[in-house]
Amino acid sequence: MNTSSESGNATPRRSVFSRMTVVAFLAGAALAGSIAAMAAATGMGGFHHGMMSGPHSAADVQAHVDHVLKHLYVEIDATDAQKAQITPLVQQAVSDLLPMHAQLQAAHTQAIEALTQNTVDRTALEAARVAHLQLADQASKRLTQLLADVDEVLTPAQRSSLAAHLKQMHTKSEMHATS
Repeated sequence: MNTSSESGNATPRRSVFSRMTVVAFLAGAALAGSIAAMAAATGMGGFHHGMMSGPHSAADVQAHVDHVLKHLYVEIDATDAQKAQITPLVQQAVSDLLPMHAQLQAAHTQAIEALTQNTVDRTALEAARVAHLQLADQASKRLTQLLADVDEVLTPAQRSSLAAHLKQMHTKSEMHATS
């Protein structure tokens, strides 16, 4: 009977551990998603498709941001004055968010290493979980700031146009994810 109660205790403990691990990885995915959402929300639709896959020079990133912003500006019929305001906002946000990608990769690597040891390193897993959550929170705050800053520059009609464009991109993104 002790054996069954001991195994009964192990299952909930293992279940909690599994849930914590899933939460840590979901938080990491949320950060990556946040960066991709920022890219989409600011018109950098393809940013996450090639630029987030590995290290890129500042010039590569800058060229890509410039290219995608040009497309955004056409979609929302931005004025030259709006372009002059939005471009530096987006460039600064990208500068702020890109280091988080490297930090996310490091936290992910730490979690994988902890999971593949002969014995589970709960301290390392917890550290990776905390790192994922902190990065997701930082990215979310930065993205919210960017979106509010850009929204202040756009007219209500442009915001509606941007929202429709983002909805279309989101639908395409979902279709690619399921195929």
